[in-house]
Amino acid sequence: MRVVFAGTPEVAVPALEAVAASRHELVGVVTRPDAPSGRGRRLVASPVAQRAEALGVPVLKPEHPRDPDFQAALADLRPDACPVVAYGALLPQSALDLVPHGWINLHFSVLPSWRGAAPVQHSLWAGDEVTGATTFRIVKALDAGPVFGVMTERIRPGDTAGDLLERLAEGGAGLLVQTLDGIEDGSLEAREQQAEGVSFAPKILVDDARVDWTHPAVGIDRQVRACTPAPGAWTTYAGERMKLGPVTPTDHPPLEPGIIEVTKNAVHVGTGTTPVRLGQVKAFGKKEMAAADWARGVRLESGVRLGAEEPTG
Repeated sequence: MRVVFAGTPEVAVPALEAVAASRHELVGVVTRPDAPSGRGRRLVASPVAQRAEALGVPVLKPEHPRDPDFQAALADLRPDACPVVAYGALLPQSALDLVPHGWINLHFSVLPSWRGAAPVQHSLWAGDEVTGATTFRIVKALDAGPVFGVMTERIRPGDTAGDLLERLAEGGAGLLVQTLDGIEDGSLEAREQQAEGVSFAPKILVDDARVDWTHPAVGIDRQVRACTPAPGAWTTYAGERMKLGPVTPTDHPPLEPGIIEVTKNAVHVGTGTTPVRLGQVKAFGKKEMAAADWARGVRLESGVRLGAEEPTG
């Protein structure tokens, strides 16, 4: 089949490479426009655009897929199907109608669970034991289209969202190519999603990532891992934000929520249940470092409470 791949961030690159290496003819790539990056706010092409250019594939960067010029350019490419991974823009019906076999999305959950922008983060935060990826035909309703294929992945105890997403991106790339193969040879038929078990996974905002130390240790552990690497779990110290890497629930003697206990090699923080041991931290204006090194650097003493202040600025 002639295919046009749509995707934007790094997580979509494995699927782009798999499609490019498949028996299908990759005739174009659609991605989001170049975006400001770094201190100089220089415009930088998306990871998918950069990889597509290296592969020598034409790249389309519409401001919005409803743009008539974009839709005309897409029609000129005559795709039979458009595989999609984390493209980042809603597709209007006029764009969906241009492609005979439709836009085939790779979504990082087992649908109908966790429809939306942040399925991996929500799955971790909820304490799911198993997640996966699903290929489905895009329809107007959010992640509600008929399903072609599913893969599952067990969530490991120490997984961060970044760890889990990396594995799903690699495994899902193979699933996406298998789906295109099945559509082409007629061996695969999409089936409507179940009406039961629908849950939603909206984007996790910075405010959502603030740790509430009165919550149970297991919940804080899940929250921090779900928010790693983005948007980054955080608390406050001395009125300034401090980012938190994954923490470890312990059987350390109880501490009041947010209260720190400093030892030579560890920093424990009280929660609504048992304390957690801090891992990596990044204080305001500092590099990321082990919590014990940070504590020594600021001469932190036991009894200080994290999260007691609102962040400044």
